[in-house]
Amino acid sequence: MSNKKKVIVMSSLVLLLAVTAVFNFVLANTSDTVSSDDGITTANYFTTYRTERTTTRNEELVQLDSVIALYEEGDEKYEAATEMKMEIVAAMEQELVLENMVKSLGFSDAVVSVSVDSDNVNVFINSDELNYDTALSIYNMMKNETGIVAGNVIIMPVYAES
Repeated sequence: MSNKKKVIVMSSLVLLLAVTAVFNFVLANTSDTVSSDDGITTANYFTTYRTERTTTRNEELVQLDSVIALYEEGDEKYEAATEMKMEIVAAMEQELVLENMVKSLGFSDAVVSVSVDSDNVNVFINSDELNYDTALSIYNMMKNETGIVAGNVIIMPVYAES
């Protein structure tokens, strides 16, 4: 790849990163308009979490794209970056599916975080309490969809007024 192409690719990636930062700033400022007594916007907890997760993942993908652009196909670093990018995309898709499945149990909102580096799954549900039957339903759903072991599922209620 010529130097001119590398400069164009890197400039495009930096521009994309800057646009992502601007969107993050704008979205973070709009979610701060409603506040509760404790100073944290609990009603927007789930939106804020998703926004931060998406921003972080986009930054990771931009970095991986820059590595992919610098190396030729077949190179060890190219293959590792491509594999890591595919793992992140798969985790993003799995999180979306799992979040919708948890919402189908009757929760107004839920966030699921699937770790790329380990077999951990964190589930945050919009509920003021969590009973045994509900936790068991969520756990079984996570186990059946992801195939993970019992100790790697964490289910936490986060009450956010709707």
